[in-house]
Amino acid sequence: MKLLLSLFLLFNINTVFAQQNKFSGTWEGRINVGISLRLVFEFNEDKKGGLSGILRSPDQSPKPLPIDTTYAHGDSIYVSAKRFNISFSGKLLNDTTINGVFVQGGDIPLVLTKIPVFVATKRPQTPVAPFPYESRDVEYYNGDKSIKFAGTLTYPAIEPGTNYIRQPAYPTILLITGSGAQNRDEEMFLHKPFAVIADYLTRKGFAVLRVDDRGVGKSTGKFQGATSADFANDVEAGIDFLKTRGEIDSTKIGLLGHSEGGMIAPMVASRRKDIKFIVLLAGPGVPITKLMSEQFYAVSKSGGGDETISKLGSRLFEQAVTAVHSSKDTNVMRKKIVDLLAKDYPSNKKLYDSLELNTDALRNSYASGRIKSMLEPWYYYFSGFDPTPYLTKLSCDVLALNGEKDVQVLPKSNLGGMKAALKKSRSKRYEVKEIPGLNHLFQACKKCSPQEYGELEETFSPVALQIIGEWLEKEK
Repeated sequence: MKLLLSLFLLFNINTVFAQQNKFSGTWEGRINVGISLRLVFEFNEDKKGGLSGILRSPDQSPKPLPIDTTYAHGDSIYVSAKRFNISFSGKLLNDTTINGVFVQGGDIPLVLTKIPVFVATKRPQTPVAPFPYESRDVEYYNGDKSIKFAGTLTYPAIEPGTNYIRQPAYPTILLITGSGAQNRDEEMFLHKPFAVIADYLTRKGFAVLRVDDRGVGKSTGKFQGATSADFANDVEAGIDFLKTRGEIDSTKIGLLGHSEGGMIAPMVASRRKDIKFIVLLAGPGVPITKLMSEQFYAVSKSGGGDETISKLGSRLFEQAVTAVHSSKDTNVMRKKIVDLLAKDYPSNKKLYDSLELNTDALRNSYASGRIKSMLEPWYYYFSGFDPTPYLTKLSCDVLALNGEKDVQVLPKSNLGGMKAALKKSRSKRYEVKEIPGLNHLFQACKKCSPQEYGELEETFSPVALQIIGEWLEKEK
C-alpha cells in the first residue's frame, strides 16, 4: 500500500511538472485598449519544477516588467505583477495557445500564442548617436519662474579648423507636441517622431528645440488642469529662451506643431511679430466640436464599428458638447442632454436599448458622466475652441499638412477650413497639402486606424520629411 501511494504521488508530481513544462517558453498576444498593444510573457522552469517569468510590453518600453507570482496547475496558469496591478489567468487550448483574461483596471480578453523567440519592437528611424551636429540639453524658465522647462537643442556643427569672427546663427524651429502629456520626442509606442524630425532638419542646417511638456520628463510644473492657452504660454517661454542664444538667428524663428500643437502654433504666431513661419501637422482648421464629431465617427469606422452606432455616437457627442457650452449650470446641461436623448429614443428604440439609454435614470447617468469629463479644464477649453480667428490673423508663412488617411483630424474638412482662413489672412506665403497614404502620425499605414500606430515600424514618413524640408529651405 505504501509503495502504491508513493507511485501515485510520484505520478501526480510528474504530471504537474509535465504540465508546467507546457508553459515554459515565450508567449505573445495583443490587447485592444483603444490601440493595439503587444504583450509578451516569458516563463522559465526552475530546478524544483516551479515557474518564474517576466512580462514585456514592447510597444511601450524595451524594459521587462518583473512578475511576482507565476502559478500553474494542470492546464491553467495564473500570473500577477502587484506593483503594476496586473494579472493574467488563462488555460491551455493546445500546445501553442493559451486563452485567458488580462486584468489591469478591467478585464481584457487575451489569447497568447507560443513563439520561438521574443523579437523586440523595431524603430529603425530613431536617431542614434554620434550625430554630425551639436546636441545640447537645455533648461529655461517661464516668465514668473514657476516652471522650469527641459529640452534638447540641436544645431549644425562648425567644421573643425574653421575660424569665425562671429558665431554662426541658424534659422530655428521650436517643436510643439500634440494632446496629452508628451516628452520632448513626442514619444508614443516607442516611436519618437520629434527626434526624427529634429535630426532631419538639423542635418538640413536648422537649429531645433524640442521640449518636455510641463510636468513631464525633466520639466517641472503641473500638466493636469492646464489648458491649450497655458501650453501656448509655455511655447512663448521657449521662444523667449531661443532669442537669448547665440546659435539662434532671432529673425528666423519658426514653430512646428503636431495635432493640438498645430492649434497652438497659430495661437502664438497670431500675437507675436517675431515668428517667421509655422508648420502645421494635422492641425485643426474647423471648430473642435465639428472636428471631434467627425473624429468619433471616423475612428469608430476604422476600428470596424457599426455604421449606425458610429453615426449616432458622433451626433450624441456633438449634442453633448453643445449643451455643455450653452450654459454654466450643470443641471441645465444635464436636462438638455437627457431631453435630446428622450426625444431621439422613439426613432432609435432598438439601438438605444442596446446602448442602455432607454430610461431617464440611464440617460441621466450618461449625461452626468459626459458633463463631468467635459468640464475638465483642458477638455472644456479644447472642445469650445475655433481655430479660424487665429488663422485669419496670421502674417507669417504657413505650411499645413495632413495625411490622407488621418481619422483623427480629417484632411478634407480641416485643410479646407485652413485654406479658407488663410486666404483671409495677411500671410504672403502659405501652402496647404494632403499627403496620400499617411495617418495622423504621418506614417504610411495599412489599416490606417489608431490601433495600428504601434504596429507600424515607420515613425515618420520620409515623403513628409522631404516636403517639410524643401518648403523650409526657402525660409533660410
